[in-house]
Amino acid sequence: MATEEEREQVEEALVDVLEEAPVTLESLQEHYAAGTALSDGEVDLIADVAVGHLRDILACFGEEDATIDEFEGEEGELILDVAGGDLAILIGRHGRTLEALQLLLSSLVNRQLGFHFPVTVDIEGYRERRRNAVTSQAVRAAARVKKTGREVALSPMNAYERRLVHLALRDDEEVTTVSEGEDPDRRVVVLPAE
Repeated sequence: MATEEEREQVEEALVDVLEEAPVTLESLQEHYAAGTALSDGEVDLIADVAVGHLRDILACFGEEDATIDEFEGEEGELILDVAGGDLAILIGRHGRTLEALQLLLSSLVNRQLGFHFPVTVDIEGYRERRRNAVTSQAVRAAARVKKTGREVALSPMNAYERRLVHLALRDDEEVTTVSEGEDPDRRVVVLPAE
């Protein structure tokens, strides 16, 4: 049985919920334009919009039963992680299909919202695994450069992965990194520091 204090806390929470103005797309746009922090209800509305569009896209691939977990990323972005079903087709070779899915979803969400809000799509944790693999590859390349004194060119990567390499090695005073080439063959080269 609940104590008197617990009952009062529940009643206060209910009053707060009932007094809170309903979140609409228009109120969200006004609040965002004012530059103030978004409320949980406003972020929930953004998540609902993003999940709705993502479900529509997944349905085109016959993935109506996939689960979508939503959470906030380290930089305040909304992350949607899709799991279940046969989703490898949505990742594609070297994550290219996932990047296209990301671009499409971001465009749909931002168009409906009327402003840019960062939304990231992940498929069964692929981005986290890829981030770890790229970081490991960068560290191994730096070790090879230190050992041989010669530059090491990594395989072509998208802009996000190249940034991961640069960030992974930025504090290593013995090596430096540069990006070379043109997309889609642009790559990071790890060089001995001068």
